[in-house]
Amino acid sequence: MRPVSVFTTLLLGSLTLLGCQQQKPQMHETPTLTGSCNAEAVQKFLGKTATPALLEQARSQSGAQTARVLRPDDVVTLEYNAQRLNLSTDQALVVQRINCG
Repeated sequence: MRPVSVFTTLLLGSLTLLGCQQQKPQMHETPTLTGSCNAEAVQKFLGKTATPALLEQARSQSGAQTARVLRPDDVVTLEYNAQRLNLSTDQALVVQRINCG
């Protein structure tokens, strides 16, 4: 095959596959946020062992939309999320710091 026909074949195949993809339905509603995360409201959890139940309780009481436990060697994303509560722990999962972001 000539190089031009290989390119043309690949281009047509790619366009055909793109036409077969399904599109996600458009959502016209704007998601509502539950308010800002308030880490001050849950400082009482400092020194406690991080468990799934404690994480959910802290998330709920802080008003955060999401929450996560961060261990010393965990890799974390760099984006700031004002709706997320962070419980930073030591290796034994004892909460050392609580903040939003």
